Amino acid sequence: MAKITYVEFNGKEHVVDVKNGLTVMEGARDNGIPGIEADCGGACACSTCHVYVDPAWVDKLPAKDGMEEDMLDFAYQPDPARSRLTCQIKVTDAIDGLRVQMPEKQI
Repeated sequence: MAKITYVEFNGKEHVVDVKNGLTVMEGARDNGIPGIEADCGGACACSTCHVYVDPAWVDKLPAKDGMEEDMLDFAYQPDPARSRLTCQIKVTDAIDGLRVQMPEKQI
């Protein structure tokens, strides 16, 4: 289990425990975190679970694959270094303490 902090665009924080094996997106969905819509249900077929990873975590996460890179082209104001799709980040003990911030909107 990992403790993940989801930060809304307005700064409100939600700290939740997410079971290993789920994705960061599923952790948000299952805990009613606003700002992550996940329209495609985690199939990496949209960009509505886009977040900005805290700078301290960028290099600690597994690298983006080509499909995630392509989908981020459709995200609202993507940041080349910090933008990730939460459906592509698997929860493990190694990401305990992860902080992500939602963009102003999802498109």
